[in-house]
Amino acid sequence: MDNMKTKIRHLIAAAAFMLPLGAAVASEGGPALEKAPIDIHDTESLQRGAQLFTNYCLSCHSANAMRYNRLADIGLTEDQIKENLLPPDAKVGDTMSIAMGKKDAKVWLGAAPPDLSVIARSRGADYLYAYLRGFYRDDTRPTGWNNLVFDKVGMPHVFWQWQGDQVLKTVKGEGGHEEHQLELVKAGTMTKLENGKANTVEFDRRMADLTNYLVYMGEPAQVKRHQIGYVVLMFLGLLLLPLAYFLKKEYWKDIH
Repeated sequence: MDNMKTKIRHLIAAAAFMLPLGAAVASEGGPALEKAPIDIHDTESLQRGAQLFTNYCLSCHSANAMRYNRLADIGLTEDQIKENLLPPDAKVGDTMSIAMGKKDAKVWLGAAPPDLSVIARSRGADYLYAYLRGFYRDDTRPTGWNNLVFDKVGMPHVFWQWQGDQVLKTVKGEGGHEEHQLELVKAGTMTKLENGKANTVEFDRRMADLTNYLVYMGEPAQVKRHQIGYVVLMFLGLLLLPLAYFLKKEYWKDIH
């Protein structure tokens, strides 16, 4: 019994010793990610995000698991899809493919850009939201850009005219360890510098729309699945409440 107590004390002591080490490793794993404002039921946000994706992302990135006609699920008509989102010579029933082949992409860009069909499911919404807003100037990179959450990223900053220029700053955080932060030094068309403080509300909203769409695209059926789920729960509630009432009466009828 004494040996067991001694072992337990040793395990507790070891766990207590490892806690700060684990916290240190977590802090070095990357910057804390801000919660992405995702709402897949916000059809206006999804529509804005779909337009951003087709206009800016679909030039290099494909989404071969997604068809244009699925955009009807977020409230777009076939005519709206054709007029605003569909590339020339493409049909509404086509997948969101690109003309650039993988071999050409490797030659021109150094690597083939990944397909983004399920990128939100593999990376997570918070990561994508941070990535889209995390570009900063870096003269050591071939494109002139780097990213706070994806070091040595090969992709250029597609939205730099909207966001402006950010630089990476190293500051002392809690406990004395170094932290990396981004500072806006030159405003873009969707950001402002007011008395030395950055106002990025409009740009952040656009990137939230794009992130929202990427989350939706990772599982387009989730909107309808949620709607069906609510109906099923309501049906079960209406069905089970009377059954529970009569079951209660049956159990308690002989108890006075």
